[in-house]
Formats: sequence, C-alpha cells, structure tokens
Amino acid sequence: MEAESVSQTRDVGQVISSLLREVPDFPEPGVLFKDLTPVLADARGLAEVSAAMADIARGADLVAGVDARGFLLGGAVAISLGIGVLAVRKGGKLPPPVISETYTLEYGSATLEVPADGVELAGRRIVVIDDVLATGGTLAATHQLLTAAGATVSGAIVMLELAALGGRSVLEPLPVTALHTV
Repeated sequence: MEAESVSQTRDVGQVISSLLREVPDFPEPGVLFKDLTPVLADARGLAEVSAAMADIARGADLVAGVDARGFLLGGAVAISLGIGVLAVRKGGKLPPPVISETYTLEYGSATLEVPADGVELAGRRIVVIDDVLATGGTLAATHQLLTAAGATVSGAIVMLELAALGGRSVLEPLPVTALHTV
C-alpha cells in the first residue's frame, strides 16, 4: 500500500465532511450517527473517495470490500486499479464451502465469510476497504479471515474513522488509512 499525500487526504476529507449528514439520537438516544450515504450518492464525492482509495491501494492484487458499503467502494477501487474485488459477506449469504470468522459486537456477535472455493486467496496481497472504522471489530475479523485463507493483508482503507472509539488500536500493526477522521 502506498502512503497517501497529506494534501490529497485533506482535500477528500473536506469533500466527505461537506457531504456527511449527522443524525442525532440514531440508532439510540445520545448517539450522533454519521451518515455517509450522501457522500456515495454525490458524483464528485464518490469519484474523489474512490480515486483517493485507489491511490492508496496501489500494489494490491485484490481488493476486499466489506459488507455492504465496502462492496461499492471496493468495486470502484478495483476497476480503477484493473484488479478484482472480493466481497467479504455477512454470515449465511454465501453457498458452502466458506471460510468464516466470528467476532464480538457490543450486543452479541457476527460472522463474516468468503468463499473457500472458486477464488484463490493464498499468496495474494489484499487491501481491505470499508466505509467506517469504529471499534475495529469488523476490520479485525476481516484481517483474520483473509490471513486464515492464506492471503497477505497489506492494509485497510476507510472513508471515515470515529477516533474516540479506538478502533485503530485493535488493528495494530495493520496499516490503516482513514480519508476523514472525526
């Protein structure tokens, strides 16, 4: 993964910030939800986010997009780089056989899966793309899942990092690039 320029990240961060919608008391009272839907629905926003992520992801053999907005971003980045995209799915969405990783959430657990057949992951250099880094559980599980499949995860790229939740520390030493941090 190549290091991004500070000015490029700052510029795309300003685009994200200008389009980000904040929704108070969602999904529960006291939470200020950061809605990235307007960024993805805006032609300039999507183009700038995708281009910035592609610049950072150069050198990867495959992009892994995490369910569900990571699919959108991962596909755009993969097309830009001329490589494929792997959908990291929520449990139960893929036909067997699968490789799975179960992880803990604030109120329970979740499972992520990738195909065990049909896509050779062993020896591939993969960059993981998702929309938000919060507590780090989803990205950590994705990293573990891909590593268990024999891939080398070169880093993770997210559109938005919620720094106060400390997710970056859960992912160390994996390099993580956030296009915008709040």
